[in-house]
Amino acid sequence: MTSRALIIGGGIAGPVTALALRKAGLDPVVYEAYDKGSDGVGAFLTLAENGLAALEVLDLSLADLGMDTPAMVMVSRGRELATAPMRARTVTRAELYSALRDEAVRRGVAVEYGKRLVDAETTPTGVRARFADGTTAEGDILIGADGLRSRTRTIIDPKAPAARHIGLLNTGGYAHGLSLPGRPGVAHFVFGRRCFFGYLSHPDGGVWWFANPPAKREPTREELAAITPGQWRARLVDLFADDTGPMLDIIAATGHIFPAWNTYDFPRVPTWHNDRMVLVGDAVHAASPSSGQGASLAIEDAVVLGRCLRDLDDPAVAFTAFRAARRQRVERVVAQGRRNGNGKMQGPVGAAIRDLILPVVMRRVAEKDLLGWMYDYRVDWDEPATAPR
Repeated sequence: MTSRALIIGGGIAGPVTALALRKAGLDPVVYEAYDKGSDGVGAFLTLAENGLAALEVLDLSLADLGMDTPAMVMVSRGRELATAPMRARTVTRAELYSALRDEAVRRGVAVEYGKRLVDAETTPTGVRARFADGTTAEGDILIGADGLRSRTRTIIDPKAPAARHIGLLNTGGYAHGLSLPGRPGVAHFVFGRRCFFGYLSHPDGGVWWFANPPAKREPTREELAAITPGQWRARLVDLFADDTGPMLDIIAATGHIFPAWNTYDFPRVPTWHNDRMVLVGDAVHAASPSSGQGASLAIEDAVVLGRCLRDLDDPAVAFTAFRAARRQRVERVVAQGRRNGNGKMQGPVGAAIRDLILPVVMRRVAEKDLLGWMYDYRVDWDEPATAPR
């Protein structure tokens, strides 16, 4: 019977997977590459209704974090194109990391820091992980929750594909001292002429925002790090100089602008697991941020994997059942995110067509509930997992 689980990665997917495995009766340990937690690190993200429902399966609530995000408004050239319900909650990454980690520890999950995975191998009775500090750990299974640049993924399959750059950068910040029209928590998405912009007014004051500067080629980490905060501010001001909207005021009211980072997705990862190791979250199906589903999919993964390991004694069979339950859904979400992202990078002709048809499309989406497949997904914890035929 599977008992001890080595979980690689202490971001979102790692701790929530540990919580799901704990609920399933296993003994998980989380190994985080960095030598400390993620307190105060990162921007913000939106958890969709399906992700929040998956957290509820684990008796977790984020009601005290961030802000309710009930709707989105899409704007182009100062004109509102469409509104739509979101049924979501927006939280900072740091507070989400902390909440998941603290709850995992409270429920008895061990978290070890400074444990960067360098290799892993199956043994006659399980799996052995080797870390950069020279230490090892042994368990029955190993779960790679180590994100976009997953080391676990390449251990399982040395020919695993690299992530696909989607042609956008991401930056943003928190503005203060502004009072913008509109309901707090509503996400405003602005199709600028040269850059996409999103912002939400927090009920307690301040504005949370992001921007997606286009990038025809993938800049290296070194190239991005060489751009100073002042240069980023100037670049953003230039990108939005000809647009209508509060973007320039928001940028001016922001003391610290996040250093930009690349955005990626995975169209398909062929190999999700071997007999003793499996991937979850961004390590196996990173979706474009435009999908609004990255964190929610990771949480769903955790609950489904926990149920499979609870009910299927053979890890290889449990992993196969997990993959069968998840692959079609996550790849469909990745494709939807790709389509959403493409709408941010239109030229003048494409933008004119988009502005003409988007209101019609969004009305049809709402009337026919065409995205219900994404948001209405629920994991039934009490339903027994079965081996695929």
